Amino acid sequence: MNDMQQYLVDEFVEEYRLGRMTRREVLRRVTLLTGSAVAAGTLVNAVTPLRAAAEPSPGPLLQWTPQVSPFDPSVRAGEVIVPGDGVPLSGYIARPADGATHPGVLVIHENRGLSAHYEDVTRRLAKAGYAALVVDLLSRVGGVGAFADDAEAAAAQAQIAPEQHVRDLNAAASYLGSQPYVNGDRVGVMGFCFGGGMTWRVAMSNPSLRAGVPYYGPIPPMDDLSNLQAAMLAIYGGEDANVNSRIPDMEAAMQAAGKTFEVVIEPDAPHAFFNESAGSYTPAAAADAWGRTLDWFGRYLSS
Repeated sequence: MNDMQQYLVDEFVEEYRLGRMTRREVLRRVTLLTGSAVAAGTLVNAVTPLRAAAEPSPGPLLQWTPQVSPFDPSVRAGEVIVPGDGVPLSGYIARPADGATHPGVLVIHENRGLSAHYEDVTRRLAKAGYAALVVDLLSRVGGVGAFADDAEAAAAQAQIAPEQHVRDLNAAASYLGSQPYVNGDRVGVMGFCFGGGMTWRVAMSNPSLRAGVPYYGPIPPMDDLSNLQAAMLAIYGGEDANVNSRIPDMEAAMQAAGKTFEVVIEPDAPHAFFNESAGSYTPAAAADAWGRTLDWFGRYLSS
């Protein structure tokens, strides 16, 4: 397994340990990722859950309403086809409707492909004065709609090499920066969970990016920061032990390289606390993190 696949396995096993995922479901997800029911059973059998997860109810557990309507008159938003690294990528783009030129932000979704939540994040950024683009990183394998559920989508996304994701995301950043309503030398990137890890990778590969905001997610190896020019605001949940163990190494590497960065730990917040369409949503932490994100982009993209 590569490091991104290992991150997903660890995430699912941790959800089981905390009683947020049933044994049946964690076995299914880890088997999809590893291709081995034996390996999945070995990993799961080594864990003692804090409590048994409840079986999901047949109806939806969470009602979710976008914060910014797709029809908000102050925003121009809709689907777009983006030239990726040799293949077209399905995406969604939003911008202020004022006709002016604005900084751009590439948004990277979590490990289950492009969802309505991330389309809404682009519209929130548009309301704040940015042109924002999110692409479906499952486009190479038929798009998120080609999979029966998010577990299958996550497994398929994990089979695509991280380096290929980075090439596609850099192509998307170039596309965003080339739009006539985008100030091409003021483009940033942000992402969540899997997308938080990809935010680091894209920023470390693309010196034209001015700012980056990874929300939780795996921290990749930081052996070479020579291309990193983006000011990084790294946001984590205080209860996300699976991810947070690598924060000290990241801080040491960034300090040694003389990079601009800040780390925010939202107290009492779990992994994926920002996604209000998920059960881990933590309103106070999400609001604080969003305010800090806009302040960061205002400092490094808008000024």
